[in-house]
Amino acid sequence: MVRTERWRRFPAVLLTILAVAVAYYASGRLGLRHRVVVEDAMVTPLWPPTGIAVACLLWFGIRIWPGIALGTYFAIESISSFDAPGLGIVAGNALAPVCAYALLRWAGFRVELDRLRDGLALVFLGGLLPMLISATAGTWTLVFSGDLPLAQFWPTWTAWWAGDAMGVLIVTPVLLVLPTVRLPTDAFRAAEAAVLMAVAGVVAVAATRSSLSLLFLVFPLLIWAAVRFQLAGAAPCALLVSVVAISAAIDQEGPFTGHTLFEVMVNLQALNGAAALTGLLLSALVTEQNNIRLKIEQVCEDLAELVDHLSPGRPER
Repeated sequence: MVRTERWRRFPAVLLTILAVAVAYYASGRLGLRHRVVVEDAMVTPLWPPTGIAVACLLWFGIRIWPGIALGTYFAIESISSFDAPGLGIVAGNALAPVCAYALLRWAGFRVELDRLRDGLALVFLGGLLPMLISATAGTWTLVFSGDLPLAQFWPTWTAWWAGDAMGVLIVTPVLLVLPTVRLPTDAFRAAEAAVLMAVAGVVAVAATRSSLSLLFLVFPLLIWAAVRFQLAGAAPCALLVSVVAISAAIDQEGPFTGHTLFEVMVNLQALNGAAALTGLLLSALVTEQNNIRLKIEQVCEDLAELVDHLSPGRPER
């Protein structure tokens, strides 16, 4: 009976795996279009497939890992013909999100991201730590295959790790919050949300395209989004800032003008990382505090009802 039930679920699982592979490949193609090219070197400062992979694992479980491997294979095949060394990249890109999923499960991570500990877990256990695996496996694969000089190992490794980690810190929160997003019923709140996104777009373009050092202007907007709308506002704003900043870096405009590859990557990833951390951690903290306040109010109401019920002189029914 158990085996029959498993066979009935197999088509659904297979479709989920194929859907994950398609999403991974499509987002990989999108990520490759947003490349930073400086002095004939190419890096991807944001790799969205890692964020999609981690989110899908949190939603559907470990059984969808073949979809991640399959999507990586097709992403590599779209760049150049796949060969044996590419298996190292496939293994690293599949193993890193799986390890992120295992670490998040071990830490008791909740996809609602309604606690500060969940935000910290996603940053360190979901992004920064496990993505060392994909960066190390991929970079060594390129070195051993002869496609990368050993002298370029650390710059390439750093860019690979930062791109994968940013994929988790920026893309995963957006995906996790999507199922919970509801249009505001209050007209004032809906107008505020629309104004926030419009202002965020204008300020992000101005800050990243201006020759002045104005990148700090995006942080008041992220704070506004996190305090007023929590993750539903902060995650899209962080994604918007990241995409606009990457576009400016590609065009070498604003604060990215006249810098080496290393300097461009440092400026870009510092902005992306700071924006992601500000939005994610502050929204998680505000949500946690709001939930605590609601629980305290509920306890106070229950206590008031109990005192009123036990007060002397209360007429018996």
